[in-house]
Amino acid sequence: MSENSEAATEVEKLLAAAVTALGGAKRPNQVKMAKSVHKALTTGRHLAVQAGTGTGKSLAYLVPAIVQAMGSEQSVIVSTATIALQRQLVERDLPRLADALEPELERRPTFAILKGRGNYVCKAKVANAIDDPTDGGEPVALIDEATLSRTAQQVMRLRDWADETDDGDRDSLDMGVSDDAWRQVSVSARECVGAAKCPHGIDCFAEQARARASDVDVVVTNHAMLAIDALSDAVILPEHECVIIDEAHELDGRITSVATDELSATGIIMMAKRAKKLGARDQAVRLEEAAGLLQETLAELEESEPGRWNELPPTAGEALTTVRDSLWQVQTALATGQEGTGPSTSSATDTAERHTVRAAIENMHDAAVRILSMAEHDVVWLGERRTLNVAPLSIAGLLHERLFGDYTVVLTSATLALGGRFDTMAFSWGLPEGSWDGLDVGTPFDAGKAGILYVAKHLPKPGRDGTAPQTMDEMEALIKAAGGRTLGLFSSRRGAEAAAEEMRKRLPFEIFVQGEDSIGALVDKFSAHENSCLFGTLTLWQGVDVPGPSCSLVLIDRIPFPRPDDPLLSARSDAANAAGRSGFMEVSATHAALLMAQGAGRLLRSVNDRGVVAVLDSRLATARYGSWIAASMPKFWRTTDPAVVRGSLERLVAARLKRG
Repeated sequence: MSENSEAATEVEKLLAAAVTALGGAKRPNQVKMAKSVHKALTTGRHLAVQAGTGTGKSLAYLVPAIVQAMGSEQSVIVSTATIALQRQLVERDLPRLADALEPELERRPTFAILKGRGNYVCKAKVANAIDDPTDGGEPVALIDEATLSRTAQQVMRLRDWADETDDGDRDSLDMGVSDDAWRQVSVSARECVGAAKCPHGIDCFAEQARARASDVDVVVTNHAMLAIDALSDAVILPEHECVIIDEAHELDGRITSVATDELSATGIIMMAKRAKKLGARDQAVRLEEAAGLLQETLAELEESEPGRWNELPPTAGEALTTVRDSLWQVQTALATGQEGTGPSTSSATDTAERHTVRAAIENMHDAAVRILSMAEHDVVWLGERRTLNVAPLSIAGLLHERLFGDYTVVLTSATLALGGRFDTMAFSWGLPEGSWDGLDVGTPFDAGKAGILYVAKHLPKPGRDGTAPQTMDEMEALIKAAGGRTLGLFSSRRGAEAAAEEMRKRLPFEIFVQGEDSIGALVDKFSAHENSCLFGTLTLWQGVDVPGPSCSLVLIDRIPFPRPDDPLLSARSDAANAAGRSGFMEVSATHAALLMAQGAGRLLRSVNDRGVVAVLDSRLATARYGSWIAASMPKFWRTTDPAVVRGSLERLVAARLKRG
């Protein structure tokens, strides 16, 4: 037997031991995935794995990751998109897996989580967070607690918590705080003065987290951290050769977000005010004047040239140039200790504040330079709230060179094979041609027997002026047949709210709507009340896990194409058309197919689930692209007959009532 075969057998044996220890049963598709991941990690060939709900994909990649890490004596990086999955891996899956595998291995497997600095309280920053940002700067110690703003009260609570917490991780807070409050006690990587210069360097929570992750088998991080490590010169993650990317369908969006810059006059003015207190008063005054000019210019352009800019408007160029030069002057003054008419600073706390402001000013300067350059690989647009934004036209080239060129990468998700093929996602990621394999291990659920995909072919094409009366009638009939038990996925907040308002008039079931409470609380209520409905927008299309009878009908109001005026996606579509490809299929249809697959995946969450995915958009059955999008969804039994689907739902309700 070859060495690779022996190792593959060892992986299968360890997986079996883990499954047994965790009280599970052998799943052939899970074994197939684990062996394929092991082969990819040992041969250095990239792998894209589609693994449906119920596969147990976390164990299927964690076991070979641990084997690889122990054999190579290098960490394996596991990157996820959501905090929920990170916590599941570190707090549940990996501890239980380590317990199960320890008797089978030479030593206990080790693991750690690593997040960005902004997720940890900064001891230097928290020592300086003494002002109420809403009252003009009066020290909070001198203000009666009842008169404090909500943000200031939370900051005070965070100061106390910083003295008590063991890890300083925001997720460890018993009660959450607003983003505004958290920003008062945290810093980004560029704002951090560094452990060597910081008076709290030895006790820094972020540094302690990095130390814990420096010598473990598996490091769990997120796509943003992975992007920073791969795309910049900064060394963020411990030395590694292999990366496993879970929730890979979100990779493009998360990497794009990291590589996007935003510039606003309001943000510049806020930094200028802070720079005044650090001695750069004269330069900061000039920066405020430049920001005021930018604000006036953007207000005028908001009327005449909103959205994407193919060329930089002359007035915007003049205002941005002034802002760029003023930002550089403030940054230089802070760096060299030049003083205007303001007070000088010398304490360690003020040194940390000076570094924080310098970093923020430097980020703004770099964003201004990037926007002014109007590079062909960037997209620039005037967004809401008069912000200027710049994002990469594509992240494929970056990942091709800096991720897939340097590491062996396994990408996995329940949704990767769009239109039944991996090519679309591979192209968007920049996977080098001929260097990767695609594998669909399926799901233990029999989608063809457990679920129906119903397309309301008889309904009119969705319009922009709201939901047609016929569609409301169809919605009512389906929900009534299902006895409630409906997750309604809508392409807009307005659509969800309008449907909820109308259905509350027509139906006896309780209807929860996104925005009325936190997502977690709404999902819990929906799960607990079997005859209820939950309506919402894009947040609910992914990650909602409600197994059992509470969700028998997933209702999708329309194919979720991106807005035609979306600056970045429209630019990507135009670029594809210019290159002779189909911008609609490459961008809009791909965007829609991912969401349709994710949304349809909310139906079958356990092996006993049964139900219907009802799409109230006739284009899925009539348009040329409809079959391609449908092929991206689970392989349900399909029909366009409303009587058939209503009968199926009614029989499902009757069977449940009979079982009691």
